[in-house]
Amino acid sequence: MRLAHTLVATTLLAAAGTASAANLVVNGSFESTDVSGKSYFASHVTGWSGGSNLTFVDFPGTADDGSYLSVYGPFPTTSPVGGNFVEADGDPSYSGVISQSISGLTAGKSYTVSFYQAAGQQVGFTGPTTEQWSVSLGESTQLSSLYSLPQGAVGGWQKQTMTFVAGSTNELLSFLAVGTPGGAPPISFLDGVSLTASVPEPATWALMVSGFGLVGGVLRRRSIATTA
Repeated sequence: MRLAHTLVATTLLAAAGTASAANLVVNGSFESTDVSGKSYFASHVTGWSGGSNLTFVDFPGTADDGSYLSVYGPFPTTSPVGGNFVEADGDPSYSGVISQSISGLTAGKSYTVSFYQAAGQQVGFTGPTTEQWSVSLGESTQLSSLYSLPQGAVGGWQKQTMTFVAGSTNELLSFLAVGTPGGAPPISFLDGVSLTASVPEPATWALMVSGFGLVGGVLRRRSIATTA
């Protein structure tokens, strides 16, 4: 019985450690920059690289403030996680990948990438637009939920969650704003990026607990039989 209890406790502790796994992304909310206003992305954001000359880090309240690449409003002052966020032109002629090298992964293990996205259209342009993010971890790529907006509309913040399997211990996590039509321009927003080890689904937890009960029951019967 003591062995069974030890086995259960050890397994649950391991599972709990997975559930509380740390975010492997550095500066996933884009709070660490070396400037105090809207800035070009590539040279000012800690932990990240890339982007284009139309990829910015915005500070709260700047998305529709009348500065360059402002969108129709009213746009939410901040995302659900608050603070800074990324604004990127999704026109293929002007978009650019932003990325971060992630280390400490286990090849073949599943990881969850989550983030918040929003969308809009640059002020002064006409026609409907679409916006979304192309997200990659290593060689695997997935698309976020698609916004289809009428002219001048704002796409509110949405939580996105994706599961990737690591191909190696070090992978490149990247985001590319994807929008249509070119010249509209379609604008995508990004904040609260995290990458953590995936935890078991509820059905998996139920199966594990059931297995623990069976192990305990078998050992209990063996103990009784030995005593008899």
